[in-house]
Amino acid sequence: MEVSPDNIVIYAREPIVLNATLLFTWLTMGLLVGISGWVTRQLSVRPHLPPWQNLLEMVVDGIYNQIQDITQQDPERYLSFVGTLFLFIVTCNLLTVVPGYHAPTGSLSTTAALALCVFVAVPIFGIRQQGLGRYFKSYLEPTPIMLPFQIIGEFSRTLALAVRLFGNIMSGNLLAAILLSLVPLFVPIAMQLLGLVFGVIQAYVFSVLALVYIASASSVQQHNHHISTQENRDE
Repeated sequence: MEVSPDNIVIYAREPIVLNATLLFTWLTMGLLVGISGWVTRQLSVRPHLPPWQNLLEMVVDGIYNQIQDITQQDPERYLSFVGTLFLFIVTCNLLTVVPGYHAPTGSLSTTAALALCVFVAVPIFGIRQQGLGRYFKSYLEPTPIMLPFQIIGEFSRTLALAVRLFGNIMSGNLLAAILLSLVPLFVPIAMQLLGLVFGVIQAYVFSVLALVYIASASSVQQHNHHISTQENRDE
């Protein structure tokens, strides 16, 4: 058994090497783009909504409300990025029920790439909301001594995001494979269903953590700016 889809080589001819991670990543992205294009091709207005449009609106509304509840900020600025993360990860995890499909989230390279996207998104959202100077000033607060610790924290939480998702998906796949070899009938079916639920939870946890990191980059700055403004008024 191949633990990681990185080890499953589909095509190899120098200098091109295509493994299962790359293949199923692009297939998953193509599936999401294709479904989105098909559903949004002929949008209708209420009360007569096609079933697929109704489902899509429920998903978007659910993500929108979750962002609003968690951040207590305007969800519009985070919806596209966080929603894309969630939909990609949950689709990868749910498609494991398809025979022959290997979830790209079972590869450390994929989870590391997703974590790096979050790592880059944090300062982008923070700078967009508060400006370059005010954002980087937070790394020196409450004292410049905290700068190296702030930087270490940024890298450590990125590493934690990547390893957490990879480890959970990989361990679930490995456990299902072991049970399949020992009890080849009903137990693997139950484990497969449990794995689907677990995959949805992992997608939700990753997206929520990414959202918290991104939103905190803005909310901390807003709090500091509010304090500074209040102090200036008092003077």
